[in-house]
Amino acid sequence: MESFKRGFEFLKQSWQMALADRDLIKPSLYALLAGFLVSLITIIPMGLIGFFLGDFGFGRAILYVLGAVLVFVQFIVTYVFSAMTVYLIYGYLAEGDGRMDKAWAVVKRDFWDIVSLAAVSTLVKVIRDMLKGKKRSGLGDVLGNLLGVLWTEATFLVLPIMVIEDVNLKDGLKRAAQIVRDNLLLVGISTVGVRAVTGLISFLVGGLGIVLGVGVAIGLASVFAGSAWAIVIAVVLAILIATPFVLVAALISSYTSTAYHTCLYLWARDVERAQQAGQSATVAAPAPLAAVLH
Repeated sequence: MESFKRGFEFLKQSWQMALADRDLIKPSLYALLAGFLVSLITIIPMGLIGFFLGDFGFGRAILYVLGAVLVFVQFIVTYVFSAMTVYLIYGYLAEGDGRMDKAWAVVKRDFWDIVSLAAVSTLVKVIRDMLKGKKRSGLGDVLGNLLGVLWTEATFLVLPIMVIEDVNLKDGLKRAAQIVRDNLLLVGISTVGVRAVTGLISFLVGGLGIVLGVGVAIGLASVFAGSAWAIVIAVVLAILIATPFVLVAALISSYTSTAYHTCLYLWARDVERAQQAGQSATVAAPAPLAAVLH
């Protein structure tokens, strides 16, 4: 319960930071819009292929490849804008101002490193889905879920390292392993329950939108029972009602998680520097994190 309270407190602190500098939240919003457009562009050809060729082996193979490409592009979109958020938060904490021009410059500098991270994440997802697709026992599900959670947490740490220290994926993974091995992460998910809090908010806000959308759709369909057009309009209306809620939930989760892991990395880096300098004094965490650990 204490970690849950701290998670809520961190969420409040991180959003106070975003309200003080609105640029911090812009990349998360851009990521949602770009991801939606990518899905919209690719879902039409995938739907047509599925309709006309879905019963054939080569059609299913094409759909599988297109699905993997879609996941890869979505990862690129997510990491590009997450990298911007990381650098904006870093700039805000270090200089009191997160500048969009600097964040864009960093993303351009690190673009191919970000692409490599997206490629590995796509491969991990494919392997995870293969493990979870095995129906002989529950072991595949356990291993798949474990792989997904571990890699997701790893990317949250690796991305700030790549962006702030200007290293490639290989060196970023080595650096992350060193930080974990040297026990520099003085606070973790169990201490500040950010993941649980963002998960709860996503469930409540997104769920509310879905319930409202479905409720309106059912009501409309019942009034115009038997009308095919009414059903189509009801479905479209349900999607239009639910989408803003789902997007808000995703925005809150994305920004808060990125802010937390950026602060966590910056604290680990400062602790490491203090140790290398022979300092014995306790190193303060970055402001949003320090406020919940007092």
